[in-house]
Amino acid sequence: MIPGLLQTPAYAAAVVAETIPQSTAEQIAVRREVRLRRQSRAHHPARCLRLWVVLDESALRRVVGSPQIMREQLEFLNRLGTQPHVTVQVRPHSAGAHPGLSGQFSILAFPDASEAGTVYLGRFTSDLYLEKRFDVQHFSARFDRLRSQALKPERTCCFITCAAEELPAAASLPGRA
Repeated sequence: MIPGLLQTPAYAAAVVAETIPQSTAEQIAVRREVRLRRQSRAHHPARCLRLWVVLDESALRRVVGSPQIMREQLEFLNRLGTQPHVTVQVRPHSAGAHPGLSGQFSILAFPDASEAGTVYLGRFTSDLYLEKRFDVQHFSARFDRLRSQALKPERTCCFITCAAEELPAAASLPGRA
């Protein structure tokens, strides 16, 4: 799926509703707001956060919520990709298997830290932070490989635009009226 820091409000709500089906409307709203608060802090102009994301093509092709929600999400991704502190790349299916197939991960690096950084593995029931140098180096190598195998940012923008244009009409999706 699209990482939380890049989700629109409608996509974030749909992700929670569809991945935790027993959630109440209130729980969905709370989870969505937490995600959006995190996002607003990350994208605040006063912060010097540098965000580099490599997305698997599946994240663009899987309709979350509705085709309209996905179109808005994909357009939002392209707008974010034009920001000077954000780089978005897509790794197309045609590139084959890759080091990110085992799941999403984030590498947090801090300019004033003497450590190598932290690897964040967010899961549904808990989060895991890896701080051992070996783990950080291992995931950094995986990320470097993903970046080198992904489309360049300019081609990514075109790829995302095409994916948005190829979205089906709501009525043509299975199980949707």
